[in-house]
Amino acid sequence: MAPLRLRIEGRTFRDTENREVTLRGINVAGDAKYPASPDLPSHLRERFFEGDDVSFVGRPFSLDEAHTHFSRLKRWGYNTIRYIFTWEAIEHAGPGQYDEEWVQHTIKVLRLAKDYGFYIFMDPHQDVWSRFTGGSGAPMWTLYAMGLNPQMFAANEAAMVHNTYPDPSNYPKMIWSTNYTRLACQVTFTLFFGGRDFAPKAIIDGKNIQDYLQEHFVAACEHLAKRIHEAGDIENEVVVGWESMNEPNRGLVGWPDLSAIPSEQKLQKGTSPTAWQAILLGSGRSVEVDTWDFGGLGPYKSGTQLVDPKGASAWLPADHDDSKYGWKRDPGWKLGECLWAQHGIWDPENDRLLKEDYFARHPKTDTKIDYEYFTNNYFMDYYRRHRKAIASVYSKAIMFCQPPVLEIPPSLKGTKDDDPNMVYAPHYYDGVTLMTKKWNRYWNVDVFGLLRGRYMSPAFAIKVGETAIRNCFKDQLAAIRKEGIDYMGNHPCVFTEIGIPYDMDNKYAYKTGDYTSQSLAMDANHFALEGCGANGFTLWVYVTTNNHQWGDLWNGEDLSIFSHDDAPLPLASTDGPTPNKSAATSSLSVDQTSPSYSKSRSTDSSPVSPLNLKHTLSTPSISSQGPSTTPIDLGSKPGFRAAEAYVRPSPIATVGNVVTYSFDLRNASFTLTLSCNSATTESAPTEIFLPEFHFPRDHSEVEVSGGKWSISVDDADGGLIQKMRWWHGEGEQRCVVRGIRRRQGMGLGQDEEEGYLEQCQQSRCAVM
Repeated sequence: MAPLRLRIEGRTFRDTENREVTLRGINVAGDAKYPASPDLPSHLRERFFEGDDVSFVGRPFSLDEAHTHFSRLKRWGYNTIRYIFTWEAIEHAGPGQYDEEWVQHTIKVLRLAKDYGFYIFMDPHQDVWSRFTGGSGAPMWTLYAMGLNPQMFAANEAAMVHNTYPDPSNYPKMIWSTNYTRLACQVTFTLFFGGRDFAPKAIIDGKNIQDYLQEHFVAACEHLAKRIHEAGDIENEVVVGWESMNEPNRGLVGWPDLSAIPSEQKLQKGTSPTAWQAILLGSGRSVEVDTWDFGGLGPYKSGTQLVDPKGASAWLPADHDDSKYGWKRDPGWKLGECLWAQHGIWDPENDRLLKEDYFARHPKTDTKIDYEYFTNNYFMDYYRRHRKAIASVYSKAIMFCQPPVLEIPPSLKGTKDDDPNMVYAPHYYDGVTLMTKKWNRYWNVDVFGLLRGRYMSPAFAIKVGETAIRNCFKDQLAAIRKEGIDYMGNHPCVFTEIGIPYDMDNKYAYKTGDYTSQSLAMDANHFALEGCGANGFTLWVYVTTNNHQWGDLWNGEDLSIFSHDDAPLPLASTDGPTPNKSAATSSLSVDQTSPSYSKSRSTDSSPVSPLNLKHTLSTPSISSQGPSTTPIDLGSKPGFRAAEAYVRPSPIATVGNVVTYSFDLRNASFTLTLSCNSATTESAPTEIFLPEFHFPRDHSEVEVSGGKWSISVDDADGGLIQKMRWWHGEGEQRCVVRGIRRRQGMGLGQDEEEGYLEQCQQSRCAVM
């Protein structure tokens, strides 16, 4: 058997030369969340409920376009891809009916990726369960299997779905994520993880709905793994691992009181029903619910609203034809009635809640259930099933274990689940920036510290000043990483999602080409990643069809590092300022007298011509393709999309162990310290990615503690990238590389930020 391209040794990744590998990755691609035929981004309604008759062939992109995207990502320095696919893509037609055409398309795309030297791990992606509950992931038939009627969700707010929202262009930002606390998701995740205990009457084809759903989902992933294995030249050569499930959620398992919002529920926006109110709404009752908004200091109650479904039920009617998909529902599971009423939680005759703590304790052992119990029991039962299925096909697969987001990881250290081939795969987003779509360099909040109870008062979690904010991000990521070690054991940590919204400041950057806010936010996130001690990351996200009008074409999100309406980053300046001297034409300089100085970066003034653009991009396909359909007021001023902040240097393969590494964007200075027990060999030096934009080869300075080095551009992995190779001795080693320093715009809207600080002093702080 060929040696493993990537293997785990304790807390590090190693290549075939035993060098430490740092995973610098990207999620590819957000387009995979919705079908290619019909092409159904989340703002379109036509044919939405024809969920069985769709095709994901062509996702994440066509074979003809694959080289364009892979070469672009390679040029930007990425060596790892988290490959997004959904259960729906495999099994949309019905239970057990696999789309072999999509499977073969996926294998062909993966085979092309092999030419670029990527490490790929497969991500069975979901968001709030399914497209039909406002996200992505599971096929439509799973909702019918659970007795739900997705066509009624809009009427009773069982889910806030972009495709069925009355005015898709005004779909509230980030409202989709509140679906985790609405009826449809509360039902789906409860049944998926805890159906045997909490819905024993939900029997279909002779088994509980929990086993029915998990078996189908895991079997679909196993089927894809088998086809990849049978391809013969993909496993290990490009696909090195599998993730468990994107952002699993407990549903109602462990919910202490159905009539109240749990204290740990930090996200509230729009209408915010309690679980009991959601149950009533789902059965067609009108309910007055609280409404919430998200301000600078987190969620706050904004009022109340009467939601009247006018009798429309989220459950399938009693006369529903249940024969379409070939399953047999047990007679004890009645259609036309709320499943929770059938289990005695409430009485639909008088709308009385009978068992508000039904989900708070294990029905067989009476053990109190909290999120930690859920993770260690219900989630781990699923994870073991998933791991076993993948390992039965590819025993050497690296397993990326992703527990519920920002919850305490499962206690695996020293147990039989302490698998040496496992990776801790947490997610992290700066919630304040994500929800407000604004970069605030005056203050931010230690969200993770708040969640772990490290502050006597939320006010103490506020970090003031840019340096404190950046260090706060770094400390949060370091704490998440350490928590993984403490609970799961000695394993690598890879943040498989982290990113920023690009449509900040009411899309100001799109109107001006000014990306200062985005550059500052992106740099702060990468500063945290570089300093937290993790073994890598996969940035969220790359979307091939992103544009300024609809963003990522999914739920109003706009986090893609690529857009058709922005210009590609030049790889190097045509002028030659000396290292650490400010470039005369800086892509980061701003007009400090502009009223928008607080919001974003001025248009780049670097000279670009067809001649140097062609030289810069090496292949014509790197640039945006096709005419833009974005309205002129949102696309007339293309910028570089803050690419200078994410196209940054990074260790690729390190002889010995990485001690620290960091990139100072303002001063264009990269520092790497390492420790090695033996000297490098001639054939396997330490390798560093050095982007030409920051480090033109003829205008960079290198200082090393010893040895020799070279900087060259090569296309060994299918894409022209500039690398520094360093041959050094054993012991502690250090190198510093200085490139062209470019001024970075800073400063935010003073009046608005002072208003936030004043609000902070007057009220309690609650954050996501």
